[in-house]
Amino acid sequence: MRSPQPLINGGGETPSPRPRIQAQSPHFHSTVSVQKLRRLNTLIFVFRFCTFCFSTAASVFMLVNPRSSDSPRWYNFSAFRFVLAANAIVAVYSLFEMGASVWEISRGVTLLPEILQVWFDYGHDQVFAYLLLSASSAGTEFARTLKAGDTCTASNAFCVQSDISIALGYAGFLFLGLSSLLSGFRVVCFIINGTRFHL
Repeated sequence: MRSPQPLINGGGETPSPRPRIQAQSPHFHSTVSVQKLRRLNTLIFVFRFCTFCFSTAASVFMLVNPRSSDSPRWYNFSAFRFVLAANAIVAVYSLFEMGASVWEISRGVTLLPEILQVWFDYGHDQVFAYLLLSASSAGTEFARTLKAGDTCTASNAFCVQSDISIALGYAGFLFLGLSSLLSGFRVVCFIINGTRFHL
């Protein structure tokens, strides 16, 4: 029997065999996704750590405002009580979320079931960011009212420390807002993929 002749195209040339396209290993894609997921979780942890630091500092500055006998007290003003309470709540929440982030980074699984964890993070980030912004805004407006009167003239240290506490609260809100953006991104990816998101 004669061996089959190679097919010749119109130009008289023998077509070269097509190179085989090697599919990348699924394990490679999985490894890349895990690495990107870990970097994202690390970034979220950093934002939550910054939120915790600034909110804790804001609470402490308001709590230890000048204690001299002739100085006003923060607890005598509802706006400053609101500032202290909101920052303390956010600090406790950030501490919990930091623990959850460390758990996920180290073990590769969420602390709660994944669908609960992504919605829990996103929902609470939104609520507490709004709470912190409201408290800081209320504190800012009341601080301006005090400066318009004689309170800050008689006790300037009290007003300065209150301003520092409010400013730290705004910084905490900034980092909590960044955390909220990333947790929202996680929710969107979870809805699209129906499972742990892939980047």
